[in-house]
Amino acid sequence: MFSTSELLPSTPQIVPAKALTESIISVLSSCLSDTYIIVTQPGVHAEDYWDRYAAPHLRRKVQGEDKAIRSAVSVTDVLLDVDTGAIVRSLEQGCGAALLKVDASTGSFTIADDPHPRVINLDFPALPAGHQERVDKLLEHDAFLASLLDLLPTSKYTVIYSTTATSSTSPPPSAAEPDTYEMDPGFSSSSQTHMELKRDLTIHGKRADGTSSGGNVTLVDGPLFERYAFLSPGIFMGLLIAIPLFLILYVGVSAVGSLQVSYAAFDREMGPAAQKKGQ
Repeated sequence: MFSTSELLPSTPQIVPAKALTESIISVLSSCLSDTYIIVTQPGVHAEDYWDRYAAPHLRRKVQGEDKAIRSAVSVTDVLLDVDTGAIVRSLEQGCGAALLKVDASTGSFTIADDPHPRVINLDFPALPAGHQERVDKLLEHDAFLASLLDLLPTSKYTVIYSTTATSSTSPPPSAAEPDTYEMDPGFSSSSQTHMELKRDLTIHGKRADGTSSGGNVTLVDGPLFERYAFLSPGIFMGLLIAIPLFLILYVGVSAVGSLQVSYAAFDREMGPAAQKKGQ
């Protein structure tokens, strides 16, 4: 609810519909506006207005971005529906306003240029089921209301924007349905897969410095290679291969070192036997 006049008091966010209707009738009894627009938008959820592009004109006026709006108030939760018919009747009787019904489905309306106060009853159709269709339709309704306000013959107006939710048994149409994936039976029956997944989540749940979120050091339960990052499988296999190679090298060096050759084997023979070999 917003108005170009300062007539809207503060209202709690949760209020019964009967009390809210009586409060609106009491505030409007001062007849400060020339035009009163009663807007009804059925079949919506609060999520439909979270998108900033869904109703930009309505958002600007309610949030006070439009300088022409001097007072605005919104009620988040209303128990039951506001009696818009009672508000219309009170304006007709108390302010002498003439009732004018606007059909939003046709997109055409006519407003007489006269000084008498008027109350315009604007009923929008319910929004469709699809999310994008709801956004587009809500944007269309917002543009229609903005055009209606621009064509008013006077700048003194008050807008009462009332919404009603869809069936409580159905989920919000604006919420995207999550995709459902079915696990292959072979994976669901494998305990090893579940064990590896559990270990992976346990490792990634720790910080990079090895501490938990509370600052305490936490040791991960599991095999040796998961508890100590410095001993990887590649290093372990390298050590297993290096040990036999070092043993072979040790045996070879020991074998060469154990050879015993006398120094006389390298001396040149100078006796008669050497001369006979020379002949």
